[in-house]
Amino acid sequence: MQGFIDHTIAFIGAHGGWAGPIILVFAFGESFAVLSLLLPATAVLVAAGTLIQAGTLSPWDVIPWAIAGAILGDAVSYGIGVWLEHRVERFWPFTRHPQLLRTGRDFFQRWGGLSVFIGRFLGPVRAVIPLVAGMMGMRHLPFQVANVASAIVWAPVWVGIGWFAGEALNRIFGIEDAAPLLLILIVVATLVGAAAAYRLLTRKSKSSHEDRP
Repeated sequence: MQGFIDHTIAFIGAHGGWAGPIILVFAFGESFAVLSLLLPATAVLVAAGTLIQAGTLSPWDVIPWAIAGAILGDAVSYGIGVWLEHRVERFWPFTRHPQLLRTGRDFFQRWGGLSVFIGRFLGPVRAVIPLVAGMMGMRHLPFQVANVASAIVWAPVWVGIGWFAGEALNRIFGIEDAAPLLLILIVVATLVGAAAAYRLLTRKSKSSHEDRP
């Protein structure tokens, strides 16, 4: 995965005209049900932020495309949830990992429509919250408001983190190309954080089910 991300960032840096469409695909994949486990758009956005800081890319090459991809990914996932409802449980990977939907349901029941906004920033539930929102019958307009608002915040935040990190590494350590180092740190931090958050959410979900009569 690390090599794939490195090649993607190198390609974007060398072919700026392709940056937008590629980032749209990554943002769509990270927001689409389950695919977020395979397409780490967050890491790509942070690395793109370092390319913006270095002057290789413009913010307009990245941010609007990331927002559009994120909105589309959540919207399609929501539509699938509305269409299939609880039949989603019959499909892979939920047949093998039912706790994914169970955790998403518990998170949605706790936070309601706000879970769509919050879930955008939480790896363990990001892949299922839009799907669960559709399954649970959340109305279309509130969902899309939360979807669009979260995407508008999500993309600039991660690009901004990359920009500031690149600026800091350049000023403090004289590292002009900060993308490779940041990618390694992001991948490690993401894996550790996702594992910890997933265990915490799963434990809470399990305990809440055991407490029910």
